[in-house]
Amino acid sequence: MSRPADIYSLVADIGGTNTRVALAEGTRLLTDTVTRYANKDYAGLEAVLSAYIDAQKVTCKGACVALAGPVTDGRGVMTNLNWEIDEVTLARATGSNAAYLLNDLQAQGHALGSLPEGAVSQLVSGQTPRPLDSQTKLVIGVGTGFNVAPVYETRGGRHVPPSESGHSNLPVRNAQELRLAQHFETTHGFPAIEDMLSGRGLERIYTWIGIEAGEPRDASAAEIMAGFENGTDARARAAAGMFVQMLGTVAGNLALIHLPFGGVYFSGGVARALAKHFGPLGFEHSFRDKGRFAQFMAQFDVGVIEDDFAALTGCANYLAAVEKSPNNGPSQV
Repeated sequence: MSRPADIYSLVADIGGTNTRVALAEGTRLLTDTVTRYANKDYAGLEAVLSAYIDAQKVTCKGACVALAGPVTDGRGVMTNLNWEIDEVTLARATGSNAAYLLNDLQAQGHALGSLPEGAVSQLVSGQTPRPLDSQTKLVIGVGTGFNVAPVYETRGGRHVPPSESGHSNLPVRNAQELRLAQHFETTHGFPAIEDMLSGRGLERIYTWIGIEAGEPRDASAAEIMAGFENGTDARARAAAGMFVQMLGTVAGNLALIHLPFGGVYFSGGVARALAKHFGPLGFEHSFRDKGRFAQFMAQFDVGVIEDDFAALTGCANYLAAVEKSPNNGPSQV
């Protein structure tokens, strides 16, 4: 049975392994339409979307896709997926003239304020209550990679600019972190934030701790988390602690740059896995450890987005905002 034409928008979230596609009616994500596709089974995004549209029997009035990579001039680049991703292809595949690409962190930023109850877990409470709707927010994605998206609430609407912050250099706060950065630079090259604060970063920290101890041993991120959580691997706890404290330093730096009085929001699988351990592993101290500005740092709430469909919701919100824009174009990215 076909769906009514020009009622629904198509939204999608492309990861390195899977692509999730869904329909939205205005800003409302239709969660019962979410479908996951294994990227290895398809030649490209157009094939995935064609399969979805055929299955749903829908004619879409708009389309928006989030992807893990930079988006420039309507074209997206993913490091772990050899697909041609651009707005022309998206428009052709969906039969829609309103077709847009977003970085996945931008999509997460557009989702804030529209997520279901319980979708955000609070990690650190700010000491100065503020009207969150009108305040700047910051999304920090920690998963396969690392990136951020500031969320600015302006008179012209929400503005979520893209960035590639994970590729800036890793800040160093103590001798141990300096030795880690120097070891990485010697063996791999420039030590970027993403090289340490990501899933593979946790693995690198674990390996380096072993090298320092004279007992080198590798482990996957999943094995490290398991050894830490069940208490069987002291090295895993040390690696998790170092990871979380460096993450606190980086997040604190970003908070000072963007002043997100509306809150800092972590997203991504690694962030969700570690979030419940932020307290005992020293995140808050590292986040606030800014000298004479330590008390100032107490103004920022920190939470983690638990909703796995947040990027899809953000795509729906973005499309709705574009539709209402006087220029009817992507002015509110």
